[in-house]
Amino acid sequence: MRDTFPLLVITDFPAIRRRKLETIQANLGYRCNQSCFHCHVAASPKRTEEMSWETMSVLLDFARRQAVRTLDLTGGAPEMNPNFRRLVIEARKLGLRVIDRCNLTILSEPGYETLADFLSEQDVEIVASLPCYLEENVNAQRGDGTFQASIDGLRKLNSLGYGLPGSGRILNLVYNPLGPSLPPDQLKLEQAYKEQLAARYGIVFNQLFALANMPIQRFGSQLVSRNEFHDYMKLLKGAYQSANLDGVMCRSLLSVSWLGQVFDCDFNQMLKLELGGQEAGPVHLADLLEADLLGRSIRVADHCYGCTAGQGSSCGGALEHADASEIQPAVATI
Repeated sequence: MRDTFPLLVITDFPAIRRRKLETIQANLGYRCNQSCFHCHVAASPKRTEEMSWETMSVLLDFARRQAVRTLDLTGGAPEMNPNFRRLVIEARKLGLRVIDRCNLTILSEPGYETLADFLSEQDVEIVASLPCYLEENVNAQRGDGTFQASIDGLRKLNSLGYGLPGSGRILNLVYNPLGPSLPPDQLKLEQAYKEQLAARYGIVFNQLFALANMPIQRFGSQLVSRNEFHDYMKLLKGAYQSANLDGVMCRSLLSVSWLGQVFDCDFNQMLKLELGGQEAGPVHLADLLEADLLGRSIRVADHCYGCTAGQGSSCGGALEHADASEIQPAVATI
């Protein structure tokens, strides 16, 4: 895999600082039942890295001491960590809002047949990846058979009340472009998703989050291999919107690796960019239990343009709603 770090680290991206900490986004490991083209952590079934219960205990202690509101669980497939359910139960006992970033296909894997019921019982919010409502596009990005498994997963979640009006069980979907283009307008795309999924499969959900692909890890390596990296960066920088700086997720979020090391965001974690305001080298969550992070600088590099281009991009979707006619189409050939 080709490393894009040297192409990103020298940057003219504006300086930004932290606000009040609201969310911990914890990567529970890189093991996944899929190997997606756009995956910025290069997860796969062959990866073995996973967060230990000892580190999870520090995570919960930090959340309690810092009065964090949300625990956002990601991976890989976070559910494949053997302590996933234990962590969710303890987090819910603390009153934390828990989000599971689910790839949907995990719900039908052997050994995970009761996972959807567990998530429902614990009132876990689900953010599920579905890069398109067309089977051929999803299979092109995530592998043959993944679209049907995703539809099966969505139907299972709907049967438990997820995505249904008034149920209180939140089911949000995530869209990523298939190639080096910006996402279309989130609201218009959400409407299309809702119409198509309801008409074709009888599926409902709450919101759609449209995210830009980051020029790092597997996707970044593909860009370099195809001589598309610089064109993609030109696209991101040309679509930069300064107004999006106010809403970028790193202002109120900390990203924690499977080792318990802390970064300003998940993308910085993958690039091993140390936490802003720290001396060189990684910092562990245990060293920040009583730290005041308000106002600290955030480490930036050129990939940050991916969060601020066009309508903006964050773990909660677009930062503003752009005019779809002003940005590139959603589907690109790969």
